[in-house]
Amino acid sequence: MPSDISVSKTPSSLNSGGFCEDDECLMDGDTASPEEISNLSGAVSMLLQGIGENPDREGLLKTPERVARSMRFLTRGYRQNPEELLKKAVFTESYDEMVLVRDIDIFSMCEHHLLPFFGKAHVAYIPDGKIVGLSKIGRVVEVFARRLQVQERLTQQIRDAIQDVLNPKGVAVVIEAKHLCMVMRGVEKLNSVTTTSAMSGEFISSPSTRSEFLRLIGA
Repeated sequence: MPSDISVSKTPSSLNSGGFCEDDECLMDGDTASPEEISNLSGAVSMLLQGIGENPDREGLLKTPERVARSMRFLTRGYRQNPEELLKKAVFTESYDEMVLVRDIDIFSMCEHHLLPFFGKAHVAYIPDGKIVGLSKIGRVVEVFARRLQVQERLTQQIRDAIQDVLNPKGVAVVIEAKHLCMVMRGVEKLNSVTTTSAMSGEFISSPSTRSEFLRLIGA
């Protein structure tokens, strides 16, 4: 008999706020001091000069501040605690079959070249007396992704955070992503996809559980 499985597909965006202009979105919720923005902007100006550009020309006048605020936004995961996010929505429940959240959009930045990588994360866990609000799984993925990353570590961090907070019977995480450091530079392989996995508990000890998870995500 196949097990009962709760499967959720995340919406395309985790942003719960309303519409705003691009630059306004970057400032929303940012607690950076004027000095921090100034320091980052100065670094961007030096970068522009280093590649042979003129930061004082019209098209680049506001670029240093825009990039500074963009970097704050893209790395906001450093200022968030994924374990605390999970703990806010933990509930006692007797459900003890697999819970799977598929196709969670991820956008992160490679720490080696500061170029983006993006794709999908699939996260499953088997509760042991505790469940967590489904949106919090997406939030945990988001927090870790919004840091300078390598895909291998990102996959493990998501697994470990869920394992540590919920102490479930097992956790499984698979990430499929395209890396612009392989597309725009280096080997320039446009269609390459990198897949990583990290598992614990029954997803390691039970081949049937692992196979069921992989079948459900189409792996």
